Amino acid sequence: MNINRINEYDITDELQTKLQKLLIECFEDEYPKDRIYFKQLPQFRFIITDNRTDDVIAQVGLDYRMMNLNGQPITILGIIDLCVSASHRSKGIASLLLSNIDTFCKGKKIDFILLFADQPDLYVSNGFKSFQNICTWLQIDDENQTTYGIGKEKIEELMIKEVEGSLWEHGELDLLGYLY
Repeated sequence: MNINRINEYDITDELQTKLQKLLIECFEDEYPKDRIYFKQLPQFRFIITDNRTDDVIAQVGLDYRMMNLNGQPITILGIIDLCVSASHRSKGIASLLLSNIDTFCKGKKIDFILLFADQPDLYVSNGFKSFQNICTWLQIDDENQTTYGIGKEKIEELMIKEVEGSLWEHGELDLLGYLY
């Protein structure tokens, strides 16, 4: 296996085709068939390829941005669309991606790693905690790729990993952008 960090703007047409195949396999009917993002492009990805075939077997998108937690600005590295091909699951590959993200965050200006997960077991076993903050975000119609409003509600799928001594608080989280 090879693990590479790739900026979104460096993704070739060939790699885009491989990523699209993986994302559609992993997210089935939910994922758009004509692109490699759901609502917005991530800034970069960690991509794992098979040494023998050069196929993409796992990927995760990452988004670095500011958010506001209870009136205070915080820096977030957001995890987007972590997935592993069906033929490579249950081999620790998703945990390997999460470990790479932890390593990447060390010594950087990142307060928290954030994601939304409806199946939290993998993330809990990798040090994430569930929170139920009231969240505000920019609503995007992923099909038409248009903005249609501002959302605000308690989100139960919110998961946080504190980085280098930062402490998460219950309360209100303004994503200052779209919901991953």
